[in-house]
Amino acid sequence: MLIHGRCHCGNIAFSLVWEPDPAEIPARACDCSFCSKHGGVWTSCPGGALKVVVKEPSCVSRYAFGTRTAVFHTCTRCGVVPVVTSEIDGRLYAVVSVNAFDDVDPSLIRRATGSFEGEDKASRLARRQRNWIADVEFVEAAR
Repeated sequence: MLIHGRCHCGNIAFSLVWEPDPAEIPARACDCSFCSKHGGVWTSCPGGALKVVVKEPSCVSRYAFGTRTAVFHTCTRCGVVPVVTSEIDGRLYAVVSVNAFDDVDPSLIRRATGSFEGEDKASRLARRQRNWIADVEFVEAAR
């Protein structure tokens, strides 16, 4: 399955190859303060391949808080956060927002809450290495 998504104005867009085609897409509504305030609901396919294309890098804010191990890529024009990345051992991992999907039947999305409070940094990074998308290409247009 090829999933396309983007921020509202299209400045940050992604395509995610999800193989094999999912019977359902697990989505985690994170309960951290940032995700709660932004309605963040994230998914990943650990064996998938993600390509993120940013048209105007100057219109992207990169925000990290807490352990500073995840970067929220926010479009400064429309305010949407379509992707979160984490660099671990020199490799980029990512999750994408199901709220940014363009072409997915909403009945495929299985939403659940996720709480990672109290998780130490090493456990957090190990979980991301297991569960986040590991094949990530991040392309920014020339400035």
